[in-house]
Amino acid sequence: MARPGRPALPKPKLHPSVDAFLDMLTTERGAALNTRHAYWRDLADVSLYLRENQNCDIHDATTDSLKAYLKDLSEKTHTKGNNSGKIAVRTVARRLSALRQFYRFLLSENKREDDPTSTIESPKQGRTLPKTLSEAEVTTLIETAAIGGGADSVRLVCLLEMLYATGLRVSELVGLPVSAISEDNQFLMIAGKGGRDRIVPLTDSAQKAITEYLDLRSQFIGPENQARQEQWLFPSRTSDSGHLTRQRFAQLLKDLAYDAKIDADRVSPHILRHAFATHLLSNGADLRSVQKMLGHADIATTQIYTQIIGENLKKTVDEKHPMSKKA
Repeated sequence: MARPGRPALPKPKLHPSVDAFLDMLTTERGAALNTRHAYWRDLADVSLYLRENQNCDIHDATTDSLKAYLKDLSEKTHTKGNNSGKIAVRTVARRLSALRQFYRFLLSENKREDDPTSTIESPKQGRTLPKTLSEAEVTTLIETAAIGGGADSVRLVCLLEMLYATGLRVSELVGLPVSAISEDNQFLMIAGKGGRDRIVPLTDSAQKAITEYLDLRSQFIGPENQARQEQWLFPSRTSDSGHLTRQRFAQLLKDLAYDAKIDADRVSPHILRHAFATHLLSNGADLRSVQKMLGHADIATTQIYTQIIGENLKKTVDEKHPMSKKA
Protein backbone atom coordinates (compact mmCIF):
# COMPACT_ATOMS: atom_id res chain seq x y z
CA MET A 1 0.00 0.00 0.00
CA ALA A 2 1.35 3.45 -0.92
CA ARG A 3 1.82 6.08 1.76
CA PRO A 4 -0.68 8.97 1.76
CA GLY A 5 0.21 11.44 -0.95
CA ARG A 6 2.54 8.98 -2.70
CA PRO A 7 1.47 7.34 -5.97
CA ALA A 8 1.26 3.56 -5.80
CA LEU A 9 4.43 1.92 -7.07
CA PRO A 10 3.84 -0.73 -9.73
CA LYS A 11 4.69 -4.15 -8.37
CA PRO A 12 7.04 -5.67 -10.90
CA LYS A 13 8.24 -9.22 -10.70
CA LEU A 14 11.75 -8.59 -9.44
CA HIS A 15 14.80 -10.71 -10.15
CA PRO A 16 14.97 -13.76 -7.81
CA SER A 17 18.21 -12.40 -6.32
CA VAL A 18 16.27 -9.44 -4.90
CA ASP A 19 13.91 -11.80 -3.09
CA ALA A 20 16.90 -13.75 -1.78
CA PHE A 21 18.47 -10.51 -0.51
CA LEU A 22 15.24 -9.48 1.23
CA ASP A 23 14.93 -12.91 2.83
CA MET A 24 18.50 -12.56 4.13
CA LEU A 25 17.64 -9.20 5.72
CA THR A 26 14.76 -10.83 7.59
CA THR A 27 16.31 -14.13 8.61
CA GLU A 28 19.95 -13.20 9.24
CA ARG A 29 19.79 -9.56 10.25
CA GLY A 30 16.41 -9.61 11.96
CA ALA A 31 15.13 -6.69 9.86
CA ALA A 32 11.61 -5.52 10.66
CA LEU A 33 8.82 -5.80 8.10
CA ASN A 34 8.90 -2.03 7.51
CA THR A 35 12.64 -2.23 6.78
CA ARG A 36 12.10 -5.05 4.31
CA HIS A 37 9.39 -3.03 2.55
CA ALA A 38 11.67 0.01 2.36
CA TYR A 39 14.42 -2.03 0.67
CA TRP A 40 11.87 -3.55 -1.69
CA ARG A 41 10.63 -0.08 -2.72
CA ASP A 42 14.18 1.13 -3.37
CA LEU A 43 15.25 -1.90 -5.39
CA ALA A 44 11.94 -2.04 -7.27
CA ASP A 45 12.38 1.59 -8.32
CA VAL A 46 15.87 0.84 -9.63
CA SER A 47 14.64 -2.30 -11.41
CA LEU A 48 11.86 -0.43 -13.20
CA TYR A 49 14.22 2.27 -14.41
CA LEU A 50 16.86 -0.20 -15.64
CA ARG A 51 14.33 -2.29 -17.55
CA GLU A 52 12.67 0.71 -19.19
CA ASN A 53 15.75 2.84 -19.90
CA GLN A 54 18.84 0.60 -19.87
CA ASN A 55 17.35 -2.66 -21.17
CA CYS A 56 18.87 -4.67 -18.33
CA ASP A 57 17.87 -6.18 -15.01
CA ILE A 58 19.18 -5.04 -11.63
CA HIS A 59 21.09 -8.31 -11.20
CA ASP A 60 23.22 -7.56 -14.28
CA ALA A 61 23.48 -3.76 -13.99
CA THR A 62 26.77 -2.02 -14.78
CA THR A 63 28.34 0.95 -13.03
CA ASP A 64 27.35 3.23 -15.91
CA SER A 65 23.72 2.12 -15.88
CA LEU A 66 23.50 2.69 -12.11
CA LYS A 67 25.11 6.12 -12.45
CA ALA A 68 22.51 6.97 -15.10
CA TYR A 69 19.73 5.91 -12.71
CA LEU A 70 21.11 7.97 -9.80
CA LYS A 71 21.51 11.02 -12.04
CA ASP A 72 17.94 10.66 -13.27
CA LEU A 73 16.68 10.21 -9.71
CA SER A 74 18.52 13.33 -8.54
CA GLU A 75 17.05 15.42 -11.37
CA LYS A 76 13.52 14.18 -10.67
CA THR A 77 13.62 14.74 -6.91
CA HIS A 78 15.42 18.08 -7.04
CA THR A 79 12.33 20.22 -7.52
CA LYS A 80 11.99 23.86 -6.52
CA GLY A 81 11.59 24.54 -2.82
CA ASN A 82 13.51 25.45 0.33
CA ASN A 83 14.52 21.91 1.29
CA SER A 84 14.39 20.22 -2.11
CA GLY A 85 18.17 19.88 -2.40
CA LYS A 86 18.41 18.10 0.96
CA ILE A 87 15.54 15.78 0.03
CA ALA A 88 17.17 14.91 -3.29
CA VAL A 89 20.53 14.16 -1.68
CA ARG A 90 18.99 11.99 1.03
CA THR A 91 16.94 10.02 -1.51
CA VAL A 92 19.93 9.37 -3.76
CA ALA A 93 22.10 8.40 -0.78
CA ARG A 94 19.48 5.96 0.53
CA ARG A 95 19.02 4.29 -2.87
CA LEU A 96 22.79 3.99 -3.31
CA SER A 97 23.11 2.48 0.17
CA ALA A 98 20.45 -0.12 -0.68
CA LEU A 99 22.25 -0.95 -3.92
CA ARG A 100 25.61 -1.31 -2.15
CA GLN A 101 24.16 -3.82 0.30
CA PHE A 102 22.38 -5.69 -2.48
CA TYR A 103 25.52 -6.14 -4.60
CA ARG A 104 27.67 -7.04 -1.60
CA PHE A 105 25.15 -9.76 -0.89
CA LEU A 106 25.46 -11.01 -4.48
CA LEU A 107 29.25 -11.07 -4.12
CA SER A 108 29.06 -13.01 -0.87
CA GLU A 109 26.74 -15.56 -2.52
CA ASN A 110 28.99 -15.84 -5.61
CA LYS A 111 26.16 -14.58 -7.79
CA ARG A 112 28.33 -11.78 -9.17
CA GLU A 113 32.05 -11.35 -9.55
CA ASP A 114 32.07 -7.56 -9.14
CA ASP A 115 30.34 -4.76 -7.26
CA PRO A 116 29.15 -2.09 -9.73
CA THR A 117 28.66 0.41 -6.90
CA SER A 118 32.26 0.23 -5.66
CA THR A 119 33.41 3.26 -7.70
CA ILE A 120 30.25 5.34 -7.25
CA GLU A 121 30.73 8.13 -4.73
CA SER A 122 28.01 8.86 -2.21
CA PRO A 123 26.49 12.35 -2.44
CA LYS A 124 27.65 14.72 0.26
CA GLN A 125 24.98 15.30 2.86
CA GLY A 126 24.79 18.18 5.25
CA ARG A 127 23.78 16.58 8.51
CA THR A 128 20.65 18.17 9.96
CA LEU A 129 20.01 18.05 13.68
CA PRO A 130 16.89 16.18 14.84
CA LYS A 131 13.89 18.27 15.86
CA THR A 132 13.04 18.18 19.53
CA LEU A 133 10.80 19.79 22.17
CA SER A 134 11.60 21.65 25.35
CA GLU A 135 10.88 20.10 28.73
CA ALA A 136 8.12 22.67 29.25
CA GLU A 137 6.48 21.72 25.94
CA VAL A 138 6.46 18.03 26.81
CA THR A 139 4.88 18.86 30.17
CA THR A 140 2.25 20.95 28.38
CA LEU A 141 1.40 18.06 26.07
CA ILE A 142 0.96 15.64 28.98
CA GLU A 143 -1.12 18.11 30.99
CA THR A 144 -3.31 18.88 27.96
CA ALA A 145 -3.83 15.17 27.28
CA ALA A 146 -5.04 14.69 30.87
CA ILE A 147 -7.75 17.35 30.65
CA GLY A 148 -10.44 15.06 29.17
CA GLY A 149 -10.32 12.54 32.00
CA GLY A 150 -12.02 9.73 30.05
CA ALA A 151 -10.55 6.43 28.88
CA ASP A 152 -9.11 7.95 25.69
CA SER A 153 -7.45 10.66 27.74
CA VAL A 154 -5.99 8.18 30.24
CA ARG A 155 -4.61 6.05 27.40
CA LEU A 156 -3.04 9.06 25.65
CA VAL A 157 -1.37 10.19 28.89
CA CYS A 158 -0.01 6.67 29.35
CA LEU A 159 1.37 6.62 25.78
CA LEU A 160 3.03 10.00 26.27
CA GLU A 161 4.49 9.17 29.68
CA MET A 162 5.87 5.85 28.43
CA LEU A 163 7.34 7.35 25.26
CA TYR A 164 8.97 10.24 27.11
CA ALA A 165 10.21 7.94 29.89
CA THR A 166 11.77 5.34 27.59
CA GLY A 167 12.50 6.88 24.18
CA LEU A 168 10.91 3.88 22.45
CA ARG A 169 10.48 3.80 18.70
CA VAL A 170 6.80 4.27 17.91
CA SER A 171 6.56 0.76 16.41
CA GLU A 172 8.00 -0.64 19.65
CA LEU A 173 5.55 1.34 21.78
CA VAL A 174 2.29 0.51 19.99
CA GLY A 175 3.37 -3.12 19.52
CA LEU A 176 4.17 -3.79 23.17
CA PRO A 177 2.67 -7.02 24.51
CA VAL A 178 1.19 -6.90 28.00
CA SER A 179 4.01 -9.21 29.07
CA ALA A 180 6.57 -6.46 28.34
CA ILE A 181 5.73 -4.77 31.65
CA SER A 182 7.50 -6.12 34.72
CA GLU A 183 5.34 -7.25 37.62
CA ASP A 184 6.06 -4.09 39.63
CA ASN A 185 5.66 -1.78 36.58
CA GLN A 186 9.22 -0.52 37.05
CA PHE A 187 10.72 -1.82 33.79
CA LEU A 188 9.88 -2.60 30.19
CA MET A 189 11.37 -5.55 28.31
CA ILE A 190 11.79 -4.45 24.69
CA ALA A 191 12.37 -6.67 21.66
CA GLY A 192 14.27 -4.15 19.55
CA LYS A 193 15.57 -3.89 15.99
CA GLY A 194 17.96 -6.56 14.78
CA GLY A 195 17.16 -8.85 17.71
CA ARG A 196 18.71 -6.40 20.21
CA ASP A 197 16.56 -6.89 23.32
CA ARG A 198 16.87 -4.36 26.12
CA ILE A 199 15.42 -3.46 29.50
CA VAL A 200 14.34 0.15 30.02
CA PRO A 201 13.41 1.63 33.43
CA LEU A 202 10.17 3.57 33.86
CA THR A 203 9.79 6.86 35.72
CA ASP A 204 7.42 7.15 38.67
CA SER A 205 4.97 9.19 36.58
CA ALA A 206 5.05 6.58 33.81
CA GLN A 207 4.40 3.80 36.34
CA LYS A 208 1.44 5.74 37.72
CA ALA A 209 0.08 6.35 34.20
CA ILE A 210 0.35 2.64 33.36
CA THR A 211 -1.50 1.64 36.56
CA GLU A 212 -4.34 4.07 35.80
CA TYR A 213 -4.52 2.95 32.17
CA LEU A 214 -4.59 -0.78 32.98
CA ASP A 215 -7.76 -0.22 35.02
CA LEU A 216 -9.46 1.03 31.83
CA ARG A 217 -7.67 -1.04 29.21
CA SER A 218 -10.55 -3.49 28.75
CA GLN A 219 -12.61 -0.66 27.23
CA PHE A 220 -10.40 -0.79 24.13
CA ILE A 221 -11.03 -4.52 23.53
CA GLY A 222 -13.98 -5.31 21.27
CA PRO A 223 -16.22 -8.38 21.33
CA GLU A 224 -14.70 -9.80 18.11
CA ASN A 225 -11.22 -11.34 17.96
CA GLN A 226 -10.63 -10.77 21.66
CA ALA A 227 -7.72 -13.20 21.81
CA ARG A 228 -5.87 -11.22 19.16
CA GLN A 229 -6.43 -7.92 20.97
CA GLU A 230 -5.84 -9.05 24.55
CA GLN A 231 -2.16 -9.85 24.02
CA TRP A 232 -1.33 -6.18 23.34
CA LEU A 233 -0.79 -3.45 25.91
CA PHE A 234 -2.59 -0.99 23.66
CA PRO A 235 -5.31 -3.05 21.95
CA SER A 236 -7.51 -1.75 19.16
CA ARG A 237 -10.85 -3.02 17.92
CA THR A 238 -10.39 -1.61 14.42
CA SER A 239 -6.81 -2.34 13.35
CA ASP A 240 -5.88 -5.53 11.52
CA SER A 241 -2.96 -6.09 13.89
CA GLY A 242 -5.16 -5.96 16.96
CA HIS A 243 -3.18 -3.08 18.49
CA LEU A 244 -3.06 0.69 18.13
CA THR A 245 -1.34 1.65 14.88
CA ARG A 246 1.59 4.03 14.41
CA GLN A 247 -0.52 6.17 12.11
CA ARG A 248 -3.36 6.51 14.62
CA PHE A 249 -1.02 7.45 17.46
CA ALA A 250 0.72 10.04 15.24
CA GLN A 251 -2.66 11.58 14.42
CA LEU A 252 -3.62 11.68 18.11
CA LEU A 253 -0.39 13.61 18.77
CA LYS A 254 -1.14 16.10 15.99
CA ASP A 255 -4.60 16.74 17.45
CA LEU A 256 -3.08 17.07 20.92
CA ALA A 257 -0.50 19.59 19.68
CA TYR A 258 -3.31 21.71 18.25
CA ASP A 259 -5.14 21.66 21.61
CA ALA A 260 -1.88 22.49 23.44
CA LYS A 261 -1.19 25.39 21.02
CA ILE A 262 2.13 23.86 19.89
CA ASP A 263 3.08 23.73 16.23
CA ALA A 264 1.86 20.31 15.07
CA ASP A 265 4.81 19.99 12.68
CA ARG A 266 7.05 19.89 15.75
CA VAL A 267 5.16 17.05 17.45
CA SER A 268 5.44 13.38 16.48
CA PRO A 269 6.34 10.11 18.21
CA HIS A 270 9.89 10.29 16.86
CA ILE A 271 10.35 13.88 18.04
CA LEU A 272 9.35 12.77 21.55
CA ARG A 273 12.04 10.07 21.25
CA HIS A 274 14.50 12.86 20.40
CA ALA A 275 13.26 14.86 23.40
CA PHE A 276 13.83 11.87 25.71
CA ALA A 277 17.47 11.56 24.63
CA THR A 278 18.22 15.29 24.53
CA HIS A 279 16.73 16.00 27.95
CA LEU A 280 18.53 13.06 29.56
CA LEU A 281 21.89 14.19 28.23
CA SER A 282 21.17 17.82 29.14
CA ASN A 283 20.59 16.73 32.73
CA GLY A 284 23.83 14.79 33.03
CA ALA A 285 23.10 11.27 31.78
CA ASP A 286 26.07 9.47 30.22
CA LEU A 287 26.03 8.78 26.50
CA ARG A 288 26.47 5.02 26.78
CA SER A 289 23.40 4.63 29.02
CA VAL A 290 21.28 6.68 26.62
CA GLN A 291 22.55 4.56 23.72
CA LYS A 292 21.42 1.38 25.48
CA MET A 293 17.99 2.77 26.30
CA LEU A 294 17.45 3.97 22.74
CA GLY A 295 18.59 0.64 21.34
CA HIS A 296 21.22 2.17 19.03
CA ALA A 297 23.71 -0.35 17.66
CA ASP A 298 26.34 2.37 17.15
CA ILE A 299 27.09 5.07 19.72
CA ALA A 300 27.80 7.48 16.84
CA THR A 301 24.05 7.54 16.20
CA THR A 302 23.45 8.66 19.79
CA GLN A 303 26.14 11.36 19.63
CA ILE A 304 23.98 13.51 17.34
CA TYR A 305 22.04 14.54 20.46
CA THR A 306 25.15 16.09 21.99
CA GLN A 307 25.23 18.41 18.97
CA ILE A 308 21.69 19.57 19.76
CA ILE A 309 22.81 20.42 23.29
CA GLY A 310 25.82 22.29 21.91
CA GLU A 311 23.62 24.31 19.57
CA ASN A 312 21.23 25.14 22.43
CA LEU A 313 24.12 26.29 24.65
CA LYS A 314 25.50 28.45 21.84
CA LYS A 315 22.07 29.99 21.32
CA THR A 316 21.83 30.73 25.06
CA VAL A 317 25.21 32.46 25.06
CA ASP A 318 24.34 34.46 21.94
CA GLU A 319 21.06 35.62 23.47
CA LYS A 320 22.01 36.08 27.13
CA HIS A 321 25.72 36.94 27.36
CA PRO A 322 26.24 40.72 27.89
CA MET A 323 29.10 40.88 25.37
CA SER A 324 26.93 39.21 22.74
CA LYS A 325 24.25 41.82 23.33
CA LYS A 326 26.78 44.63 22.87
CA ALA A 327 28.02 43.09 19.66
